[in-house]
Amino acid sequence: MKDLFITRFQYYKELAEKTFEQLSEEQLFWKYNEESNSIATLVKHLSGNMQSRWTNFLTEDGEKSWRNRDSEFENDIRSKAEMLETWTKGWQVLFDTLNQIKEENWNDAIAILGEEQTVLDAVLRQLAHYPYHIGQIVFIGKMLKNDNWKTLSIAKNKSIPFDIEKLKSLDPSEIQENSSPVCYAKSDEVRDDYKI
Repeated sequence: MKDLFITRFQYYKELAEKTFEQLSEEQLFWKYNEESNSIATLVKHLSGNMQSRWTNFLTEDGEKSWRNRDSEFENDIRSKAEMLETWTKGWQVLFDTLNQIKEENWNDAIAILGEEQTVLDAVLRQLAHYPYHIGQIVFIGKMLKNDNWKTLSIAKNKSIPFDIEKLKSLDPSEIQENSSPVCYAKSDEVRDDYKI
């Protein structure tokens, strides 16, 4: 199970990093308005959360006394290099800790803000929290790049060609037969544009 979680966290980490790569240093600090966060501020918050939650994860409350959550929303990172260093620091703590979890730990009790929960629940909680903010990072990137945005998934209005290419890469024995032309491509009822 640990490997699955590492894979999922890595996936979302890479989505944000592919966004960073498309943006100028100035764009990483852009805010829509005073109530909004810049990408750099979101990075600072994520890193602060990761360091607090994952340091001594199995033995200490996930909300450390040394964490100052409010300061994470102060936009005081000054360069892309500093932002990336902050980003890397948080993820390093997360991955180091995940690698220490053993199968027998998943039902162990830990605390976050004094609330007892299992290790599994705490990991799932973070797997929901981090993609929430990474989605914000990607959305800001898309707004800033507009027509120059390089999609991180299947391009808009390109699902059918993507599906066809995916099916072409499969061994014919792996493609399921069914009467539904919507679901399967190995049917006499499939429209021509869906055939492989």
